[in-house]
Amino acid sequence: MIFEHQSVLLRETVDSLMVKPEGIYVDGTLGGGGHALLVCQRLGEQGRLIGIDQDEDAIKAATDRLKEYRDKVTIVKSNYENIKQVLSDLEIRKVDGICLDLGVSSYQLDAPERGFTYREDAPLDMRMDKSGSLTAAQVVNEYSEDALYRVIRDYGEEKFAKNIAKHIVRARREGPVETTDQLTQIIKAAIPMKMRAAGGHPSKRTFQAIRIEVNHELEALEHSIDGMIDLLNPGGRLSIITFHSLEDRIVKTRFRDNENPCVCPPDFPVCVCGRTSKGKVVTRKPVVPGQEELERNKRAKSSKLRVFERR
Repeated sequence: MIFEHQSVLLRETVDSLMVKPEGIYVDGTLGGGGHALLVCQRLGEQGRLIGIDQDEDAIKAATDRLKEYRDKVTIVKSNYENIKQVLSDLEIRKVDGICLDLGVSSYQLDAPERGFTYREDAPLDMRMDKSGSLTAAQVVNEYSEDALYRVIRDYGEEKFAKNIAKHIVRARREGPVETTDQLTQIIKAAIPMKMRAAGGHPSKRTFQAIRIEVNHELEALEHSIDGMIDLLNPGGRLSIITFHSLEDRIVKTRFRDNENPCVCPPDFPVCVCGRTSKGKVVTRKPVVPGQEELERNKRAKSSKLRVFERR
């Protein structure tokens, strides 16, 4: 199966980076290389792009896609949360822009053997980095009912989370839940029939929640944003595309706190906490796809782009 991924908000994201021909840019979620390719097309002879991804299939696809620019591209297998170490290893102290596309690629969703999809039967896996130790099967079979409930409620925003967790625990008493189809049938049984027709596939939220848990997605995002802003040169930008409200809330909050970090009580006449602003939020409202993109790529529907500029 060919690694395919339509880059969401492609031009908007790369435009937001305000690429300088001689600048250094990081694509922290390289994927198939769509955003990276457009950045490379805007770089001059001294410009440089660092691509980071934890998925070997993505790295192979991006390496091929960017081969014309291989003299200015360095691709590293890692998670973007390790960006500071990745850049340090390359003897880079500061960069002019960083972008993240937090969406799961079409390839990952559609390749049954990766275990992300509820549309085909496959072993429960969901690891973006196939060398990772935690799999979806372990979450489903080893987490307590309460832990499952919290994962599905918090990461999937699923209102039937308690019942789904109860059904999973009941089903695994008969034997391990090992495939995506087994899990889908359990989820369907836990949701009232009249509610299944609304809001898309009944497994969508639970599968999202388990994927986020397996890959520690929200923790990685929460712990990375401040450090990425610190790595930017003055005027450098951090551009992040999110796909659900939990991610977007984290980005919005971290950007706001970096713009206005003061923790003094509002009635203090002057700031005494000593915390100074690192820059400004460029996008007061997130950038969302236009109608043409939505018609071309239905997976762009929930995407939002937020941008922060270093002072």
